[in-house]
Amino acid sequence: MPRKGQLVVLKSSSAHPKEPRSKVSSGVSSSFCVTALDDATIRARTDSYFNRTKEIVSRFGDCVVTYAVFIRRPVLSATAVVECWLKNVARERGIEILVEPVFTEGEWVGAGEPLLYVTGFFSHLTDLETLVLQKLGACCVAAHRAYQMALSLPKAQFLAMEARHCAGYEMQELMSYGASVGSRAAQKEGAVGFIGGANDATASFFGETHGFGTMPHALIGYAGSTLRAAEMFHEVYPDSDLTVLVDYYGREITDGLAVCRHFEKLAHAGRVGLRLDTHGGRFLEGLDPQESYAVLDRYVPDAIRRYRSEGELRNLIGTGVSAAAIWRMREVLDDAGFEKVKIVVSSGFGVTKCASMADANAPIDVVGTGSFIPKLWNETYATADIVTYDGVESVKTGREFLLPSFRKAEERQRRRLHPG
Repeated sequence: MPRKGQLVVLKSSSAHPKEPRSKVSSGVSSSFCVTALDDATIRARTDSYFNRTKEIVSRFGDCVVTYAVFIRRPVLSATAVVECWLKNVARERGIEILVEPVFTEGEWVGAGEPLLYVTGFFSHLTDLETLVLQKLGACCVAAHRAYQMALSLPKAQFLAMEARHCAGYEMQELMSYGASVGSRAAQKEGAVGFIGGANDATASFFGETHGFGTMPHALIGYAGSTLRAAEMFHEVYPDSDLTVLVDYYGREITDGLAVCRHFEKLAHAGRVGLRLDTHGGRFLEGLDPQESYAVLDRYVPDAIRRYRSEGELRNLIGTGVSAAAIWRMREVLDDAGFEKVKIVVSSGFGVTKCASMADANAPIDVVGTGSFIPKLWNETYATADIVTYDGVESVKTGREFLLPSFRKAEERQRRRLHPG
């Protein structure tokens, strides 16, 4: 038994102790979310019962504790932000905190499995719990969703467009980080994945220096026509590839072909893309339910001959950016000799919609989406429980399931430190 207050490590630094942990993800070390906070700010932002616990423990005698941090649903491990933040807080406070991830970044984590262990003096850690959980759960769920989306459409490039859906920059950064983790996990399995994001601030998570994007709908309204907006863009950014929204006036095919014909050299060079963002209340130009069925019957008849749920049918032949709409646009472009013009899609491309598009083999080149943001927010709630006090196991009733994982980690650590 260690002396009271003696800092000890009784856990494994990795689920695979013989394999070195990968470097911190691109962009994490310089991100806003890992900035160390002063004690006054931490006190203001944490739950008050943790602040009171800190005062009580400081009066009656400190002890060394180990927290197990976990999520109740399966996720991908995305813990680098939390790890880096805790290290920065420890440096700011002049204290020691031992942060031991159980999984490598992007690795599959089962429901309830500890993602990481955090060891330190109780008085040093208790007021950090609220902020640790805020920086962990949603990242891991976003990583899992981004991974599923990228694997569903492995040949498509994805752009992270989560910013407008986030409640401030901190959430945006956490979501972007999660998407980058899920993307890299999918890339290991052969997917193209996320190649960047929509703004400069989070570009570094994807190994970039700037965000991607060309024009919003507002520019087309300002210009007065889709083609004029494209001309304006090209005049100001002549060296950039041209991706044009074509749904503003409800003439996706007419305006799309007009842009391609006007910028014929760029189109034949593969530097023109048409972005479909058709409103969910209408069909793509020229389509209706009957014609949508006919389009898919020409290209992927099996996709519409099997049983489909209402949601799947909407994704395949419904209004908005459906699989039929994408196939129709590809058909029109190819018939006009614009085989190299890319099709960019957006509008609700989450896990389910990406899976539907994959089932219809939709000819998508680029997906712009922020729908890796967790759909059910209550699934993102991470939890932390202390599993040892001064080296003695003790855990809340109902959380005994954390102990077997902890004991295995302990044993791996002992074997690593004392082989043979």
